[in-house]
Amino acid sequence: MSRDPRCQFGLRLSEMRKSRGWSQERLAEKSGLARSYVGGVERGQRNIALLNICKLADALELPPSVLLALSSVEASNKAA
Repeated sequence: MSRDPRCQFGLRLSEMRKSRGWSQERLAEKSGLARSYVGGVERGQRNIALLNICKLADALELPPSVLLALSSVEASNKAA
């Protein structure tokens, strides 16, 4: 797994989105962000701003800290 926090954040976001059965398009619509932007974030290609982290967290009805729990993403991948 990449140690790049952008990749770790993207994986965490993807896991939270998929756990709800949502497409990237649905998350984008609920957060007010472009679907291509959400895809770029999930792929670790975007250095996401705090404001957009909060928008995504609000859309997922989570505190932003859940999306920023990057160490748990790394631990869950090691267990797999």
